[in-house]
Amino acid sequence: MKKAVLLAAVTVLSTGCATIVNDSAQPIKVETRSESGQMITGADCTLTNDFGAFTGKSGEVVSVHRSSKDLDITCKHPSNPDATARAVSRANAGLAGNILIGGGIGAIIDHTKGTAYTYPTWLQLVFGKTLVFDRSGEKDGAPVAGIEPQTTVK
Repeated sequence: MKKAVLLAAVTVLSTGCATIVNDSAQPIKVETRSESGQMITGADCTLTNDFGAFTGKSGEVVSVHRSSKDLDITCKHPSNPDATARAVSRANAGLAGNILIGGGIGAIIDHTKGTAYTYPTWLQLVFGKTLVFDRSGEKDGAPVAGIEPQTTVK
């Protein structure tokens, strides 16, 4: 009996905590607006990270593979200039749980699989603009505010 309990404990601790809590796929609601703020649905959107390219239409939810790398997004519509964005990847609570409880092995597994990271869950891109979306500004029931990146002049 002690061996079974010990084996179960080792199994749980050696698997990634975020892997247990989070799926490797994350749904993201992608919307597009004109520069005047009008909602435009049906644009062709491609979301890309180191795990691949994920496609969908604006106004829908697109499932992407979680990653430690940021997510690059482009939405195309025939009567508008492209809308581009970057969704910042942030470590989620599962990674902290690994470090505190499971140790390094679980953290390495979750980092490699991407389950230790989360993107913003609701984005509103604007045609003709490039925006950055950071999950740290996310509030339940509202899209994450997109920020225009600052350009530096040398």
